[in-house]
Amino acid sequence: MAKEIELTLKEGDKAPDFSAETQTGERISLKDLKGKPVILYFYPKDDTPGCTKEACAFRDSYSVFKKTGAVVLGVSTDSVKSHGKFAEKFSLPFPLLSDEKKEIVHAYGVWGEKSFMGRKYMGTNRVTFLIDPEGRIAKIWPKVKPEEHAAEVLEALKALKAK
Repeated sequence: MAKEIELTLKEGDKAPDFSAETQTGERISLKDLKGKPVILYFYPKDDTPGCTKEACAFRDSYSVFKKTGAVVLGVSTDSVKSHGKFAEKFSLPFPLLSDEKKEIVHAYGVWGEKSFMGRKYMGTNRVTFLIDPEGRIAKIWPKVKPEEHAAEVLEALKALKAK
């Protein structure tokens, strides 16, 4: 079970800007997405069980996310090449941002100590941020169940659109 991490960012804060390369070599910056809601989901590693479930859940609901005008972005510290293989293998229709220098994971406070089978190590925590069209953090999910998460995000997105 994922333990909740202590995040420095809070709902209502301005989302830290970022610029990163996607699996297709395109660069995406948060400031270029102003005016659209952005779902920024951080995940530990390409092609691992939980991360694959989460990515596929977003994939399966992608047409609904698109209809709301939202942009879905997955972020991990894997390479552009690794993201490319992962996106191709599971037909992921949204960009995966490569954060090999760990700038985005640090800016959003999702890099931290984790433990697996008693072993402690540093890694990316599974956290999702919903950023409103003005660039503010509308909602944060510090604890994510990969298979149910896309549906939760969709509900929050609908609530945001209704405001």
